[in-house]
Amino acid sequence: MFSAFEDGGPMWTGEGPRVASVDVRFDESFLAPPVVHVGLNMWDIDRHANQRADIQAVNVGFDGFTLQFRTWGDTRVARVRASWLAIGPVPHLDDWDVD
Repeated sequence: MFSAFEDGGPMWTGEGPRVASVDVRFDESFLAPPVVHVGLNMWDIDRHANQRADIQAVNVGFDGFTLQFRTWGDTRVARVRASWLAIGPVPHLDDWDVD
């Protein structure tokens, strides 16, 4: 999702509320906004500070969502990698379009 320690980014050098966002686009559109499950695959943090993290999918739509990672206080985050799974109805070749 990001790597902040190499260039002194705000997740690594800052304090207080911080957020990093990545827009994700689905390969195919869903028929309705799907349920999106998000998880941390890796996070690299400073051991001398509190460990605070919030990761979620926001603005979920037919075509994608925004993956959002937040931290706050004195937490110093060097890197984060996340995975996601979207579950919902998709078009099928056998669907009929009856007007």
